[in-house]
Amino acid sequence: MAIVGVLAFVIALLLSVMIHEAGHYLTAKKFGMKVTEFFLGFGQKIWSAQRGETEFGVKVIPAGGYCRIVGMSAREELSPADSDRAFIKASVGRRLIVLGAGSFLHFVIGFILLLLLFSTAGVTSVTSTVEKVSECIPQTATEACSAKSTPSPAKNVGILAGDKITKVDGISYKEWADVVKKIRASAGKQLEVTIERNGMPINILVTPAGRDVDGKVIGVLGVVNKVGTVTYGAGEATVKASKFTGEILQNSITSLISLPAKIPDLVKQTFGGQKRDAQGLVGVVGVARVSGETANTKALTTREKIATFILIIASLNLFVGMFNMLPLLPLDGGHMAVALADGLRNFLASRRGLPKPAPFDVERLTPITMAVFVLMAGLSILLLAADIFNPIRMNF
Repeated sequence: MAIVGVLAFVIALLLSVMIHEAGHYLTAKKFGMKVTEFFLGFGQKIWSAQRGETEFGVKVIPAGGYCRIVGMSAREELSPADSDRAFIKASVGRRLIVLGAGSFLHFVIGFILLLLLFSTAGVTSVTSTVEKVSECIPQTATEACSAKSTPSPAKNVGILAGDKITKVDGISYKEWADVVKKIRASAGKQLEVTIERNGMPINILVTPAGRDVDGKVIGVLGVVNKVGTVTYGAGEATVKASKFTGEILQNSITSLISLPAKIPDLVKQTFGGQKRDAQGLVGVVGVARVSGETANTKALTTREKIATFILIIASLNLFVGMFNMLPLLPLDGGHMAVALADGLRNFLASRRGLPKPAPFDVERLTPITMAVFVLMAGLSILLLAADIFNPIRMNF
């Protein structure tokens, strides 16, 4: 089963790359630019086919892909027929759309996958169904139930295992976490709890007992609820997918900002024998390994494995989309920064009554591009070594 998880990850990754490049291809064609190549992978060509003016194909190293648009550089020699269709001749707005289309589609993929996760595969969550009723409310972690213990409110009022708590004070809560918040804020205050037992609603008055937690008294009902897979309707799934997409993007930004500080720790973990940080940096090989372990574990149901895999691919797409927007050449974000610089130069020239300046020669930034490329390649090699010699292990 592990190989199935790894293959599924590789296929999902290649599809994501293809969709990314399709974003560049389709928007470039929409604006009349000439696209001569659309390839998955790098290195030696293993297959290609000519379709119109574009060669589509696959290369031997499945480490990305590219879409070659005519006239990406001001120095590129163009035939008279291609001159007006060059990327560099397009307006700044169109250039930005073409450059940003790849990352935008990564965001779309991530959102759609999260929507599928919440609406079909479901997420593991504490449900509103009671699994166990406590005998008492212990005030410390070591207290055993005795005659002196605080009685369990749930047991006193007759709540049973298998009961489903549907309302509190007449209000329906979609998430059990919201019910917990209500109970914790109601120590010593009587609540009307509606439970469903054998398909019939029963209203019960119960007063949560108080428990001291770090100097604060919280209300406790005395129940342990079942953990299960929860799915949502289209509307709520959309809201949750949107919120979770935003959270992952925010975490991606935080991770990118802290990335330089994590590299020394990664070196120590790779070559110094330190335990690998599960929250630290991980490469493509590491993610593939996690996908394989997820598929192979017996600790998860098939549905939970699918949900975990969807979450992995969604998170990866959102992170890659954000990473690719960094204003560094050779990333798309770096080319977008150059386009924005052209737009600013055009605006300033117009304000001063001067002719439109020639597009910025991006090849002048080749030393910076090469420096960034070397750093990215070095980090990739370090991550590969870490994922091979000291891989992250999932605690299933």
